[in-house]
Amino acid sequence: MVISESLYESWKVLLQNLESLPVSVRSITSVTGGDVNKAYRICTSTGDYFVKVNTHPEAMDMFVAESNGLGLLRKAVGDAHTPQPLTIGNAHGESFLLMRWIDAQKSPTALHQEHAGRLLASLHRCHGDAFGLDHDNFIGPLRQHNDLLPNWMDFFIRQRLQKQLDLASEHLIGTDVRRKFERLFSRIGEWYDPEAPSPLHGDLWSGNYLVDQRGTPVLIDPAVYYGHREVDVAMTRLFGGFSERFYAAYHEVYPLQPGWTKRADLWNLYPLLVHLNLFGASYLPAILRSITHYI
Repeated sequence: MVISESLYESWKVLLQNLESLPVSVRSITSVTGGDVNKAYRICTSTGDYFVKVNTHPEAMDMFVAESNGLGLLRKAVGDAHTPQPLTIGNAHGESFLLMRWIDAQKSPTALHQEHAGRLLASLHRCHGDAFGLDHDNFIGPLRQHNDLLPNWMDFFIRQRLQKQLDLASEHLIGTDVRRKFERLFSRIGEWYDPEAPSPLHGDLWSGNYLVDQRGTPVLIDPAVYYGHREVDVAMTRLFGGFSERFYAAYHEVYPLQPGWTKRADLWNLYPLLVHLNLFGASYLPAILRSITHYI
């Protein structure tokens, strides 16, 4: 991907200001940045950087929310376990988030999975006072509503499932499917054990976890809020990529309530609805299968 000369110069000046010394930009290369943003690795004389770029009208808000989420995670589990945001800005119509580059291992081992399980459990033990967050943020490019509520059932229905149902068009979610969700809402309190609000990564699939060259697990691309911790654990099972060592290590630090595996499909209705709204009707059969378990 070709970088414009004006954007190249803008990033060079920015890095020189950050480092307070002359910076020689050796290369800027396109890297995988997920489905939402363009992403680049900037190699310089003072170190390497990772920059996300987006022209979406809400991109600046998205990057501010991501930086805030990384900050919350850093306070909970330590600086080594999240990327370090450096600055957020706009250059030539493109919003960007600049971070330190993390050299990731390509094939995490079973031991690395164990470390990740302990890290997630440690995060979840940092309890809050209510479910939600003091500001809205994003999951992918979709706004994630976080109005604080004292009851998890109310929060999950009103701020997670209902918001995505409201966003879905009629050709995606028809009257029959909405009636199924209404029946689910009337019974959802039967299925979960109350727990204190835990800080959640919020979008924890295998692509949002990496291991650096020292073997340290690192959480990236969060959609942070305070919720029921089983939501994070459930999502690790949705798309695969986590081993039994991961779950065993989690249980050693912070055992889950009995029956948590039976509730995983319930919590995963939220990311499935998000994917439905982002990528279309191919996710509807999985949603309907999950609802059937609970109504």
